[in-house]
Amino acid sequence: LKRAAWLAPAPCRWTSGLPMNIGVLFVPQQEAWVVERMGKFHRILEPGLNFLIPLLDRIRYVQSLKEIVINVPEQSAVTLDNVTLQIDGVLYLRVMDPYKASYGVEDPEYAVTQLAQTTMRSELGKLSLDRVFRERESLNASIVDAINQASDCWGIRCLRYEIKDIHVPPRVKESMQMQVEAERRKRATVLESEGTRESAINVAEGQKQAQILASEAEKAEQINKAAGEANAMLVKARAKAEAIQLLAAALAQQHGSAAASLSVAEQYVNAFSKLAKDSNTVLLPANTGDVTNMVAQALGIYTTLTKPQAVKTQDEMPPAHEDPQPPATEVLKAEQGSSS
Repeated sequence: LKRAAWLAPAPCRWTSGLPMNIGVLFVPQQEAWVVERMGKFHRILEPGLNFLIPLLDRIRYVQSLKEIVINVPEQSAVTLDNVTLQIDGVLYLRVMDPYKASYGVEDPEYAVTQLAQTTMRSELGKLSLDRVFRERESLNASIVDAINQASDCWGIRCLRYEIKDIHVPPRVKESMQMQVEAERRKRATVLESEGTRESAINVAEGQKQAQILASEAEKAEQINKAAGEANAMLVKARAKAEAIQLLAAALAQQHGSAAASLSVAEQYVNAFSKLAKDSNTVLLPANTGDVTNMVAQALGIYTTLTKPQAVKTQDEMPPAHEDPQPPATEVLKAEQGSSS
């Protein structure tokens, strides 16, 4: 009854019944018939035509050499972190030695099934819940190795073992779901922060490049402006030099000194006429009403400035007969008379 209860969930595989000994037997392919003679093992019949002695020889076991698939019933197992799991699996076997499979164990399939269940419990007890889901392949390989070490004397070889379903308690499942959601939110937050960081880095790089380009543009503008100002100053200096040369040439001509005196007197009078227009504070001489005195003062200033140059010119140049020039005071009086 105990054996029947354990094997009840597993489907029974098909096996041919024990054939009767009629002397001439035909063994199907991928089957091995174990023959006993007078209750003692005699030989194993190969596929094809075989001859036996009736009454003395008896076919005791029929072993299938095909790959056998056994459904391992669902069982409970406790992980390393004390979580109870319900796990079922599928076991793939093959009979390698019909003699050992017949006489080494009473029921090889039942023995291998029980060995797979116990091995599964012991292997799951070494792993935590998270590692059970991550290391299913290594768990399957460990179970296969443990079964092959124990089933070698039974003439059976375990080819592979696959875990079908892993049932987790409802509360643990809810906790796992919450953990997954938290992990996804964490990843989303990390990705969002990385995006913000990349955006800030890109903006900073853009501002940096903009400032560099702006400074380079300002530098080029200042260089161009300085070059323009320098060229303008050179042009002005050349123009001023040419003007001075022309003025010097004009002063060196006949009556040039008188003309210069007249120009200085006019500028002196115009400067006094504009003092009140440019500023509220005006400094005037005591005799501003005497225009003649103002003109004479301007001519005196000019004569004082040009006297050393005139003396030097007279010392350097040889004396020559020139026409007498009228004094500047008489010229100014003549011009005032004509204007009045």
